[in-house]
Amino acid sequence: MRGFFDPRQLAHAPAKELHNGGFVDYAEKPLRAEIVSAALGSLDRPADHGEAPILAVHDAGYVDFLKTAPERWAAAGRPGDVMGYIWPIVRRRPLRLDRIDALAGQYSLDASTPLTADTWGAAYWSAQSVLSALDAINDGERAAFALCRPPGHHAGRDYLGGYCHLNTAAIAAQAAIDGGMKRVAILDIDYHHGNGTQDIFWTRGDVFYASIHADPATDYPFYWGHADEVGEGAGAGTTLNLPLPQGTGLDTFRAAQSKALAAIAAFAPDLAIVSFGADTYVDDPISGFAIRTEDYTGLARDIAGCGWPVLIAMEGGYAVDALGANVASFLAGF
Repeated sequence: MRGFFDPRQLAHAPAKELHNGGFVDYAEKPLRAEIVSAALGSLDRPADHGEAPILAVHDAGYVDFLKTAPERWAAAGRPGDVMGYIWPIVRRRPLRLDRIDALAGQYSLDASTPLTADTWGAAYWSAQSVLSALDAINDGERAAFALCRPPGHHAGRDYLGGYCHLNTAAIAAQAAIDGGMKRVAILDIDYHHGNGTQDIFWTRGDVFYASIHADPATDYPFYWGHADEVGEGAGAGTTLNLPLPQGTGLDTFRAAQSKALAAIAAFAPDLAIVSFGADTYVDDPISGFAIRTEDYTGLARDIAGCGWPVLIAMEGGYAVDALGANVASFLAGF
C-alpha cells in the first residue's frame, strides 16, 4: 500500500484551544503525524495538484480567509492565533463583512480550531496528500493511505472546526467524480461525526456518506449525526448515521460497521473512502469508545473484503503513545 505525507503538514501548531470551558494545549499537535509517519516508515511526498480540486469543494471566500486571516488578525492588533468569539447562530447567511473578528466567526463553528500563519500551507499539503492517494488508486492500487494532518471531516464548504480546515475526504470524493467515477462512498469511522462531510454531500445522490460515531446527544459535534439525518433532495437516502453510546467496544462497533458496509454495497460505489480516526481507541484522552489496537486489523479486513478500491484518509486519534501502532494495525488489514 502506498502512503502519502508532506513534512509541511507539520508546520500548523496552534498553542491553545477552548475545550470544555477552559483553554488547554492544542490536542491536534504535529507530534501525531510524526509518530504515525515513524511507525509506517517511508511515505511518499505528494504531487501538487493546485487549488482547483480544493475550490471544487470549498467556497472561494472561505479559502481566501484561510490564506489571509492570520496576517489580517495581526494587523488588527489581535494577539496569538486567529480564533472566533462570536458566531451567527441566528442569521448565518452570506454577508459582506470585512472585520477579521466577524469573519473568524462567519467561517468557523467552534473555538477549538485556531489559525496560524502556517495553517493554510499545512492544510493545502494535507489535501495534496489525499489527492495523491487518489492518483495511486487510479493507477491500479487497491488501497492507498493519506496521512492527512490537519484532518478534514469537520470542515464544511465554508467553515472550519474540530481541528479541520479543508475536508480531505470530500476533496478526494469530488476529484474522483470529476475524474470519471460515477459513485463514491465515504465510510467515516472516527469517534466524532463528520458533520462537514455530511453537509457537503447532503443533497448529492452520487456520494454515499455512512458514519459510525459517538452519539451526538453526548459528544461533539452535537448538532449533526443523529440517526434521522438521511439527506435531502437527490441525496435523500444517501446519508446513514449510526450513533453509538460511550463505552462501545469491538462487537457493537463491528456490527454497526457491517450495517454500514451492507448499505454501501447496495450503493455499488466505484471507490470507497475511509475517514479513519484512531480516537475510537480505548485510552484516547478526548473520546469514549473501547476499541483496542489489535481490533483495528479485523475492522480493516472487513472493509477490504468488500472488494472496492479503498482510499484511507487519516482523521483523529489523540492517544499519541499508541497512535502509530493503532494506524499500523488498521492498515495491516488491507
